[in-house]
Amino acid sequence: MSSGGSGSLARYIVVRVLLMIPMLLVLLTFTFLLLRVAPGDPVSASVGGKLDPAILAQKQAALGLDRPLYVQYFEYLGQVLRGNFGTTISDNQPVVDVIRDKFGTTLMLTLGAFVIALAVGLPLGRLSGRRRDSSADAGIRVFGIVSYAAPLFWVGVLLTVFVSTHIPSWPTFGVASAQTTFEVPSHTHLLLVDAIYAWDWPAVFDILQHMVLPCVTLGLLLVGVIIRLVRVNVIQTLKGDYVEAARARGIPERQVVRRHAFRNALVPVITVIGLQVGLLLSGAILTETIFPWPGIGNWLIHGVQSRDYPVVQGGILLIAAIVIAVNLVVDMLYGVVNPRIRHA
Repeated sequence: MSSGGSGSLARYIVVRVLLMIPMLLVLLTFTFLLLRVAPGDPVSASVGGKLDPAILAQKQAALGLDRPLYVQYFEYLGQVLRGNFGTTISDNQPVVDVIRDKFGTTLMLTLGAFVIALAVGLPLGRLSGRRRDSSADAGIRVFGIVSYAAPLFWVGVLLTVFVSTHIPSWPTFGVASAQTTFEVPSHTHLLLVDAIYAWDWPAVFDILQHMVLPCVTLGLLLVGVIIRLVRVNVIQTLKGDYVEAARARGIPERQVVRRHAFRNALVPVITVIGLQVGLLLSGAILTETIFPWPGIGNWLIHGVQSRDYPVVQGGILLIAAIVIAVNLVVDMLYGVVNPRIRHA
């Protein structure tokens, strides 16, 4: 790559990185203000009832909630810039420590759902694109639409009822049994990884069993997107000149689809799938409440219910940072693959 091209790519990346700062600042400000103007009191919510006005005022003063709104905002902004997201109102724990402990559990759920979505969506999308306008194509397209449009909570409840009825011994809630959670030493805050690291295969099997239902529920949300993307790109790729040339050389149709059409169709698909991280994370919040899964989403929902400002602010900022970072990586890949958009 020429020095001019390298400089253009560097400027493109720097601009995208700098754009993250105002985006996160706007989101932080919006979340901060929305929590303060919404009805309810975090102190009363944290104790589960009404307090004597004098005690309530004392606790609010201790948390700094009696100060002007702009003072609270700039104080919180200064804390965030120092990497301090405050302490939870309900149990007085540092938000950073809670995020560190719970994020691994949400990551397990999201990655498991992503694997299931790819394992189901890629082959079905390829088959649908290869057999366009056939009965198989129609059935796969209907399945993709239903999997994407079906309410997440409805799918989770339906799977739970079905499994509980037909396989009563199969776990339907939590990330692992109490024994596994207690016995597996924590090194990475990823329980499955820690169990593999400890060579505790009964614990690995137990964790995988617990992951099936929530990961399938969340993964189905993305299956429909993948099927549609793969189908459309396979159909377009099959019309390419190089595919026709491969057919003219006598290469069997199955190999043409696998080696030429499908592989080339994955290039735009992989990029677009990277943009679906926000969809998975938002779905993970609801999935964690259905199954009860002890991750960031479940913690964030409890924070909203208890009006715990630091929990909601820290959780939303974390999820937004992940989504923006993934989109940044995708933008950078676009800039590497297609130099024309560096000047867009």
